[in-house]
Amino acid sequence: MFKSKFYQAILASALTATAAIIYNRIYFIATEADFSKVLNTGRLIGLSVLISMLGALLNYGLIRFLKKRGEIIFNFLFSIISFASVMIPISITLPMNVKFPELFPGLAVPRVFFPVVAWLTINPLFKAKISGIE
Repeated sequence: MFKSKFYQAILASALTATAAIIYNRIYFIATEADFSKVLNTGRLIGLSVLISMLGALLNYGLIRFLKKRGEIIFNFLFSIISFASVMIPISITLPMNVKFPELFPGLAVPRVFFPVVAWLTINPLFKAKISGIE
């Protein structure tokens, strides 16, 4: 089962990174605010992989110890952690040489929800495989 969660994390991180990169480009086109010194493509991909892998470990652990309730508790925790993480981009102080610092939360806050949305989007695919309903 850990192997399946690992593959789910890889797919979720790929979806998260892709969505973050596309959103970054759209936000730049719309506002012409460049935050690549703060959040570049490498950091976006790294954060996507890190969050997805941590999510996979937590998901695996909760399912292993709490059986059927583990998935529900994981989804609840992942959502709550995402909402709580909104405070991180709001409270960051940007370097003085960054133009339009007031636009940074508009770029970073929606990205906080990308990992949980990606995970919950692909989760039914992996649940079907685990239960043998291919």
